[in-house]
Amino acid sequence: MVRLQTALPERYTTARPAELSEWIGEAKATLGSRLLILGHHYQRDEVMEWADARGDSFGLSRIAADQSEAEFVVFCGVHFMAESADILTGPDQQVILPDLNAGCSMADMADIDTVEEAWDVLASVTDIERVVPVTYMNSSAALKAFVGRHGGVVCTSSNARAVLTWALGGGPDGGSGQGDQVLFFPDQHLGRNTGFELGYDHSDMAVWNPRLDCGGLVDATLKSASLLLWQGHCSVHQRFRPAHIDAFRAEYPDGLVVVHPECSHDVVEVADQVGSTDFIIRAVADAPAGSVIGVGTEIHLVKRLDDETPDKTVVSLDPLVCPCSTMFRIDAPHLAWVLEGLVAGEVRNRITVDEDTAKWARVALERMLGTV
Repeated sequence: MVRLQTALPERYTTARPAELSEWIGEAKATLGSRLLILGHHYQRDEVMEWADARGDSFGLSRIAADQSEAEFVVFCGVHFMAESADILTGPDQQVILPDLNAGCSMADMADIDTVEEAWDVLASVTDIERVVPVTYMNSSAALKAFVGRHGGVVCTSSNARAVLTWALGGGPDGGSGQGDQVLFFPDQHLGRNTGFELGYDHSDMAVWNPRLDCGGLVDATLKSASLLLWQGHCSVHQRFRPAHIDAFRAEYPDGLVVVHPECSHDVVEVADQVGSTDFIIRAVADAPAGSVIGVGTEIHLVKRLDDETPDKTVVSLDPLVCPCSTMFRIDAPHLAWVLEGLVAGEVRNRITVDEDTAKWARVALERMLGTV
């Protein structure tokens, strides 16, 4: 998805770090309780030091919704997160994304047009009333609204198992759920790993390729697969390979391996622990002093965990330590620019979701909250 970010004035692009810190601090002090700065775990340290709250995408959106005093919510994350915050906050609150180019490549792998096309194909070959659409939190407001309209639900990496249990029942041998099939988008790996957790196997799953007719699948598969997984992925988490874990264990035989469920299944199979960003943070906190922990997730979080737990060694499993290129876009110059704009009475980079989309997306989000 193309988003156009205004080029910053030279004042911000040439400023020294100390100057930017001074401007941000002064603006924040001036705005006081009117301002809430949210920082996703993957953000740069120069941004996170100003965050009033840290968390994952949905956790931060809930914090925004609970902070009714804040007139301005500056979301240091990516576009879909700011959309979710706008959906969940009140009409008198304004959500701001410091850099409009901070998107999510995974979220962009599924758009409303291709999902609607897939839905129409499924409706032509199977009982669409028994198909439950499930979208990962890492998706646009339009897709959240789509699942809201069609009886589906949003999930996060921490509650995907509970959501799929609600949708399909307790697994292939469990009780009945809301339907017989799930169309899961945009991340195939989270869907696949959660399916295996519930007792499904490869024969119960199929990958829908949106670039091919009928997703590249025959009618029999479209009718029989319990989980239809959209061919999307996280560019950072897909980098991790079993060889990275082998190399870590060769160097640290007693080390602990913790990975995110957006990693591919062959990585998840050989890890010691698997869980969401918040799970990874707790796993590091719970590890005994002296532990060496190899983590499969974004490098800014890994480095921060290492810095904040000096009695442990936390390293990235990927030696090339690839950051999330879109999360990386928000920096101190952009934060200073939007905050000084607010002080001057100008709201820059406001993120808004239209009323109808917000209504149905809220249905999907609230359905998730009621499910788990």
